[in-house]
Amino acid sequence: MAVLVALGAFLMTLAGGWTAQRVTDRRHLVLGLAGGLMLGVVGLDLLPEALEAAGAEVFGVPAALLLFVAGFLLAHLMEHLLAGRTAAHGAGDHHHRAPEVGLTAAAAMVGHSAMDGVAIGAAFQVGGGMGTAVALAVVAHDFADGFNTYTITSLYGNARRKALTMLFADAVAPVVGAASTAFVTIPEQLLGGYLGLFGGALLYLAAAEILPEAHHAHPARSTLLCTVAGTAFIWLVVGLAS
Repeated sequence: MAVLVALGAFLMTLAGGWTAQRVTDRRHLVLGLAGGLMLGVVGLDLLPEALEAAGAEVFGVPAALLLFVAGFLLAHLMEHLLAGRTAAHGAGDHHHRAPEVGLTAAAAMVGHSAMDGVAIGAAFQVGGGMGTAVALAVVAHDFADGFNTYTITSLYGNARRKALTMLFADAVAPVVGAASTAFVTIPEQLLGGYLGLFGGALLYLAAAEILPEAHHAHPARSTLLCTVAGTAFIWLVVGLAS
């Protein structure tokens, strides 16, 4: 049952990526929506789950929050290291984006989607009602995951073929994650720590890259409305699933 439900997440992820590539003539709106979706996923979904799952504190601060900050700083450091290496080899100017950053971020999205599949499988082990509730939440927000995976990969200058490859990997990941729960159980604290780390990296990409790019050439109200709409959509998904 968990694997069958994960197939729904597979289809929703592909639908999100298809939507992102079909509206390239409104790129600023796509990026504005992607930034809002990412902000909503981090603040309303990932971080609350991480705080609940990780539990322990380190020197008075929840471990999930420390890893959240570490994820933000790690993404910042990695981007500048890769961009500096690209510039040293004579490629691009000061504002050049290293394609490796986009691929790494997309790979993190794939890992997150695999964890979504694990969450579905684990929930069905608890009971059918719990499994259904978690599955609905995952399937609903996997549209945003597919949208963001394709957008992030493309934004950093990767070819369409690579963006589609990462999108397909992101779509398959929940199915693989759900199937793995028949053999492996991930400790809750480890899962919480991962969610915190991933949330910090995702927030960096949204705040430092996606949203500034969305408003750079088209500082329109419509772009801002797309950002708000993306965040509100995730709020709706989380609210319906709770």
